[in-house]
Amino acid sequence: MSPAMKPRLRHTLNGLVVGITIAALAGCGTLFHPERKGQMDGRIDPVVAVANGVGLLFFILPGVIAYAVDFSNGTIYLPGTQTTGVDTMPLDANMDVAALEELLSEKSGKTISLDDVLLIVEEVDSLDEALALVRMAGIDDSERLATM
Repeated sequence: MSPAMKPRLRHTLNGLVVGITIAALAGCGTLFHPERKGQMDGRIDPVVAVANGVGLLFFILPGVIAYAVDFSNGTIYLPGTQTTGVDTMPLDANMDVAALEELLSEKSGKTISLDDVLLIVEEVDSLDEALALVRMAGIDDSERLATM
């Protein structure tokens, strides 16, 4: 190999490594599917998972960061594999906290405690206000609105 080819090859390889590292650090799902941001769970997209896994081949850190970014953004999940909705329930004015927790537990199928720091309960004046809060939370309710 001639001495003039070495710098050109070095620059090409450096550019390739920098490009792959930037793609891995950004998270492949975040780059490929930015519209998926905010999904909470669902089935994992195998294309995004494999693309992030390629980052593991180029040192461990870029791949781990790519997975972390995509899981935190929710872009690694396939669309339409999670269910979200807004249910309206008339509440009795005399309902106590225990009765409300029981009602929410029955509706969700999970044990609900209103003392949980991850649970936010807000009283709203209308269904439109409730749907606005859901939209601001980043949850897509277009299917629910289409059925109303």
